[in-house]
Amino acid sequence: MKTLIVVDMQNDFIDGSLGTKEAQAIVPNVKKKIQEYKNRGDEIIFTRDTHQSDYLDTPEGKKLLVVHCIEGTKGWQIADGLEVEGCTYIDKPTFGWTHWNERTFQEIEMVGLCTDICVVSNALILKATFPSVEITVDASCCAGVTPQTHLAALETMKMCQILVTGE
Repeated sequence: MKTLIVVDMQNDFIDGSLGTKEAQAIVPNVKKKIQEYKNRGDEIIFTRDTHQSDYLDTPEGKKLLVVHCIEGTKGWQIADGLEVEGCTYIDKPTFGWTHWNERTFQEIEMVGLCTDICVVSNALILKATFPSVEITVDASCCAGVTPQTHLAALETMKMCQILVTGE
């Protein structure tokens, strides 16, 4: 079984407080990819960047002074039309989820936001945790903080033997 990990496709990263035109542009591609996995009966996992009301007092909040993805708010929610029945949710309080080792995977594909922060963080954690599992990132279903840092993250993942497709 293949697993699709949809990283942080949340309103705040698409058209909210940290949204970009690049993030908005990938939504149809991500929706299509999710549907492909659903139609095959494969596993779909959504990660959600999850912060609390004290975000600006946290180490991350002191560096990124934009309140975003506060649990329970519209900005924290997965973008309309992406969620599917039977998917799994992982609420992560930081860039990378450190409990992937509690799961097993045969093959992983990743999509989502932001390529240069949360996608690359999780891809590298997964690669280190599961070195024999094939991990693919579909660049056509990812967007970074800027186009330049998106490309830099893709290059970093390639150097770490993560297959990058869709360029």
